[in-house]
Amino acid sequence: MAATSVAAVTFSWLSPIPNFNPASSHSQKLRMQVQRLSLPMALLSTPLSSNYPLLPITQLFLSNSNFPSGPLISKTISISPTTLPKLMSGVSAKQGYSDGDGDFDYDDGFYMRKCVEIARKAIGCTSPNPLVGCVIVKDGKIVGQGFHPKAGQPHAEVFALRDVGDSAENATAYVSLEPCNHFGRTPPCTEALIKAKVKRVVIGMVDPNPLVASKGVERLRNAGIEVTVGIEEELCKSLNEPFIHLMLTGKPFVTLRYSLSVNGQIVDQLGEGSTESGGYYSQLLQEYDAVIVSSASITDKLSIPQSQELGANQPLWIITTSNNTNNTSLDKIFDLPIKEASTKVVVFSNQEIVVNPKIVKREIETVVLNQISLNAILEYSKRQGFCSVLLDFRGNVDDINELVKEGIEQNLLQKVVIHVLPQWVEKDGENSCVAALSNLDKSLDIKKLKPKISGKSVLLEGYF
Repeated sequence: MAATSVAAVTFSWLSPIPNFNPASSHSQKLRMQVQRLSLPMALLSTPLSSNYPLLPITQLFLSNSNFPSGPLISKTISISPTTLPKLMSGVSAKQGYSDGDGDFDYDDGFYMRKCVEIARKAIGCTSPNPLVGCVIVKDGKIVGQGFHPKAGQPHAEVFALRDVGDSAENATAYVSLEPCNHFGRTPPCTEALIKAKVKRVVIGMVDPNPLVASKGVERLRNAGIEVTVGIEEELCKSLNEPFIHLMLTGKPFVTLRYSLSVNGQIVDQLGEGSTESGGYYSQLLQEYDAVIVSSASITDKLSIPQSQELGANQPLWIITTSNNTNNTSLDKIFDLPIKEASTKVVVFSNQEIVVNPKIVKREIETVVLNQISLNAILEYSKRQGFCSVLLDFRGNVDDINELVKEGIEQNLLQKVVIHVLPQWVEKDGENSCVAALSNLDKSLDIKKLKPKISGKSVLLEGYF
């Protein structure tokens, strides 16, 4: 990419000086400080902020008409090789500003986004607890941070306060979820914040858990701490969709996943690179507590994959088998490769399963029901303390078809992930999965449908 030399300018904006006289000596001191640097041409057409017209940076520097009339006072923004990327990412005058020495002051939203970023380090490890991040800020600088690593361990606020040490007094604590105010496996986080003498607490969202639900906010305010609630609330909610759904409905959050060819056929393939570290399927396995598949999908070609993410907790595999399922596929479950021997498995069946040495050796749990249903599986998952379940829809599998149909008709599904593969698949008879979806008695509007690239494929994610 070609580069060109442009002026990096230190300028000020905020309020104009009343009765400004451009000829005064004071006004002459309000001048631009210029240095030279090289920037890619692509950056020159990037807007500095959504608050200003879409102009190349060079034009923006040369024209004061883009700013309020008169000279600009108060805080300055220094555009340099280190600060420019932050400005280009959409940090506006209201979101971040320099104090002149290169240190940036940020608004509440910035620190809350940092909390969410930190909380995500524990993806797949905290269930049935939520993901929570905490940042402690003092004198415009982050002095401590922490996240909740695992159920039973201290919460994010405790780790952040430990990181601060004795310097939390009069600081501001940012936390993505309302601090707890009850004794569970750990003491209340509200008391830890009060004891640390923080001056202000900024909360992303109120905890939907009835044991908390605004009680933490009330306790902090009664202790004389200033509390702000609802900063980056939607982002904080998206961080803990399964936990919130479980608290509000009493049932685990269910996502339907399937792969689709470009000519509309549901296929068994997971896509090139999707099961490798960083691949979308590997990441899904890390995020969900359990995965439902049919025993018919366990073949020599398609066995039970594991998440390849570093330190990932592997989900429980719930395998359904029925009178319509070939029993030879069930035998393959008991003969999984050694590398998958640690995979946790429970088999749901509508027929008696003969207990043989292979089942005992693999410690595979079996659940026999008169009729396999999604409701029964979700009830089992709830008893296990699960917040999220991935319903993996593969190939021509009759028992999974019934679960999907039940999930849609009874509003048991919350999210859908569709993996569109760059393949044109020859139609081989009637695809029972497609038939099951097309014969539903109700129509659905998918909300918040978003596409993204996943390797050579397209991934669609939306909500029922």
